[in-house]
Amino acid sequence: MQLGMIGLGKMGANMTVRLVKGGHTVVGYARTPATVQGLVSQGAKGASSLEDLIRQLTPPRTVWLMVPSGATVDQTLESLRPLLAPGDLIVDGGNSYYKDSVRRASQVKGWGLRFMDVGTSGGIWGLEEGYSMMVGGAPEDVAQVRPALETLAPGPAKGWGHVGPVGAGHFVKMVHNGIEYGMMQAYAEGFAVMEAKPEFPIDLHQVASIWRYGSVVRSWLLELTESALEENPTLVGVKAWVADSGEGRWTVQEGLDLNVPTPVIALALENRIRSREDDPFAEKLLALMRNKFGGHAVQTEGAAAPRK
Repeated sequence: MQLGMIGLGKMGANMTVRLVKGGHTVVGYARTPATVQGLVSQGAKGASSLEDLIRQLTPPRTVWLMVPSGATVDQTLESLRPLLAPGDLIVDGGNSYYKDSVRRASQVKGWGLRFMDVGTSGGIWGLEEGYSMMVGGAPEDVAQVRPALETLAPGPAKGWGHVGPVGAGHFVKMVHNGIEYGMMQAYAEGFAVMEAKPEFPIDLHQVASIWRYGSVVRSWLLELTESALEENPTLVGVKAWVADSGEGRWTVQEGLDLNVPTPVIALALENRIRSREDDPFAEKLLALMRNKFGGHAVQTEGAAAPRK
């Protein structure tokens, strides 16, 4: 099939290459011309502007967005509005908040256009392994992009699915990322416990390798952890600063709204936020509290704190 890809970052670029290798025609656009040319050299068609991209597509057009969530999506939609014709389909494959996707679908429908949301997982490995895609939209719209979905997925009949109306795709992807937070935190804490045991000089890379086969905790995430520990066993030079894309926050908030407890995901999110504190006020205050009620010593800045 033919489609336009707007946003050629790591995900958008690799998805474009995978589609081209699968026999599809992809017209790509990014604000940086060099990025576009890099994909043209791999078989894609390049566009110098949104107008140029739309001109190269045959109606009814399919335009796939892989741009940052939030205001950028809204700005891109507004830019596309006068360029597209009734019946054209817009697919948001980024990490948008599902409520925004529901709102945008209604807005786009008012313009005479169609809208779908595709929660996309796969990261930098998607080009080789395929992408897991959670699709929200009308059945006829899903049918229109099905050839592309089958190519992007690990297999035509696996790794992707139509999970409901518009918004459902990004909702399921939101929960997916919330679960990911909890899994990552559990692995990190478990390995930290082993690393802190002085009586046993445990090779963490070896343990990760052992667990990959036959263990109930085996996973692709564990494979990636093993690879990271092989490259840097003591994590030298790595700063304990962990970002979040927002989807963990949205998952926790959704749990609160639905009266569904999500303690593991919530604590994992809080730990990510705590990791960014260079000067943790709360911990300083805790130390002073202990000093006040129990006379416990307060460690001063620059002094070596006891490990336990």
